[in-house]
Amino acid sequence: MNKVTKTILSAFSFLFLFSCEQKQPPKAQPVPVNLFTVRTQPVVYFDRYTATTAALSQVNLLPQVQGYITAILFKEGSHVKKGQRLYEIDRRIYEANYNAAADNLKVAEGTLKQSQQDADRYSYLNSQKAVAKQLYDHAMVTLENSKNTVKAAEEALKNAKTNLNYSVITAPFDCTIGFSMVKLGDMVTVGQTILNTISTDDPMGVDILINEKQLTHFEELQHGKGSNLDSLFTLILPNNSFYPSMGQISVIDRAVNAQTGSIRVRLVFPNKDYTLRSGMSCVVRVHNQESTPQMLIPNKAIVEQMGEYFVFEAKDTVIVSHTDTAKKQGEAPKTGLVALQRKVHLGATIGPNVIVKDGIREGVKIVIDGVQSLHDGSQISAAEKKPGAHPAGDTTASTKTAGSGN
Repeated sequence: MNKVTKTILSAFSFLFLFSCEQKQPPKAQPVPVNLFTVRTQPVVYFDRYTATTAALSQVNLLPQVQGYITAILFKEGSHVKKGQRLYEIDRRIYEANYNAAADNLKVAEGTLKQSQQDADRYSYLNSQKAVAKQLYDHAMVTLENSKNTVKAAEEALKNAKTNLNYSVITAPFDCTIGFSMVKLGDMVTVGQTILNTISTDDPMGVDILINEKQLTHFEELQHGKGSNLDSLFTLILPNNSFYPSMGQISVIDRAVNAQTGSIRVRLVFPNKDYTLRSGMSCVVRVHNQESTPQMLIPNKAIVEQMGEYFVFEAKDTVIVSHTDTAKKQGEAPKTGLVALQRKVHLGATIGPNVIVKDGIREGVKIVIDGVQSLHDGSQISAAEKKPGAHPAGDTTASTKTAGSGN
């Protein structure tokens, strides 16, 4: 080979060897995060339940006599007293029937009086053997028939009076009355035409659904075994204002819903000013009486995945370099932080914080900022926030829906 050929081959060999060297990937940098040390602390909060107001008694007004509506004697949507006149149905035919029944009774009573006189006379003559036995027997039968006629006339009069009274519909109890379903002149049918709907308004019932796991606790509250807190049951109105009066447990339903695992509880609240109306959507706050210190962490530390909840725990670990250069140079393994994913079970949410029931231990450090950039085993670098950075305070809490077990 000549010198030029050797030079060319050497150049190609150098290029070939250089191209065969693997390019080293860039070294992964730790993700900057903020940490929070988990501590237990006393927590005062409220469990919250979606609620619906319900009248303790609600009925539809139905006519018991037929006729035309001749008077509507109330203001729609107003509070009415027991016995107050609400509607009148055409009374003329019922007044006529009542008067006719009263006259028939008078006739029957007159006939009875005559029959009684005849019976007395024939009884005397029969005792003296001065009248035929047949005439005496007929007088006794006539007297008995007259008595029965009077009884029938009295019952007819009562029935006519009842129908006459039914032509005026009155409030069966103190209540609030709704919109009238009929107008003046409408024909109403017995037991079919709904005139109106009325409902009691003081006190007012408030229904909530609780998880079956909470049933024992609510039964204890019903029987006064819990702490006697003035704010045990408070109500938040649809406009987010607080109702001024406190409630108490009235009824716990007879059975648990087998499909949802929930049971209905009815509370009662005084309603002197008629602020509460049947069917309102409210929120009931139940003062939580748990005295055990709770683990409270910032809500932003929680990661949700397919209905499950996780946090990232910061763990000291040994980070070993696998590069050829590090091996050749004999570098010692380095220590650092990695983020390990931990599944947790949550309790009540209190403002920006949330109670953790289990899944982590007191004293561990968790990631509270930068969780979106992490996966299980990510290297992190962080500054620690003190536990007092997110105080619990006396903040309203919210629970899971009935059936969640919180």
